Amino acid sequence: MIERLVIIGVGLIGGSLSLALKQAGKVGQVIGCGRNLQELQKAVELGVIDSFEESIAKAVESADMIVVAVPLGAMETVFDQMKGNISKDAVITDVGSAKASVVKVAKAALGSQFVQFVPGHPIAGAEKSGVEAGFASLYQNRRIILTPVPDTHELATKKVDSMWRACGANIDYISVEHHDKVLAATSHLPHMLAYALVNYLSSLNDHDEIFRYAAGGFRDFTRIASSDPVMWRDVCLSNGEALLTFIDGYKSELDMISAAIQTNDADALLELFGKAKSERDSLIGSC
Repeated sequence: MIERLVIIGVGLIGGSLSLALKQAGKVGQVIGCGRNLQELQKAVELGVIDSFEESIAKAVESADMIVVAVPLGAMETVFDQMKGNISKDAVITDVGSAKASVVKVAKAALGSQFVQFVPGHPIAGAEKSGVEAGFASLYQNRRIILTPVPDTHELATKKVDSMWRACGANIDYISVEHHDKVLAATSHLPHMLAYALVNYLSSLNDHDEIFRYAAGGFRDFTRIASSDPVMWRDVCLSNGEALLTFIDGYKSELDMISAAIQTNDADALLELFGKAKSERDSLIGSC
């Protein structure tokens, strides 16, 4: 049971966490914290949080669980503002989609209390953002990745593990470095492709007609381009090294397709597309 949960950044992810824990009866009081007063007031009206505090330092004073759910670019400021105000029994975790950058700023800010921090990342979300987009079942049967480091207290990790399991999630443990590499390939790169495709097509003279005749495949592929631009800007800057490696690799695949089209090489195209279909069907499913 979490007696006093503080969520810094009450949007889709933080709001859904609160709703899930409330539904499961695993939380007492939920305090929201953030810079947008209207969003915090709306969160209270919707029953997502019980109260709010605009000061991070005040919000975390008596918390037993602190969840940092802000864009990666704001992490350093948040950790700086909470240091010196956290109780020795409190547990801190985050939901950032790049872990090395968060671990770095948390360690610098928290000092000896860094042992109370458990880096985490829920593999769940939607293109919609904001507290109104939250719902209690968001984490049901979804994966939560925890990346504790050697300094992390085992009890702190167990508490964060228990919190997410109460939301119906499945927990995976991997290293910080491996997390950032895998997510660069499976999440960060696809978002970059979606943003780039929409930007490219919208820059064409006949873009109105192009989008008018866009079918389901185009909508499915570009859906994630409706995601929060601030969040994805920060992801690029926080996990740039790994992301650039995969962008370069993807360019090579496009070059092979381009070369096959230029040389009218039907066999090469069939081999490329056949391999992709086989891999996708075996690893993810054909649906």
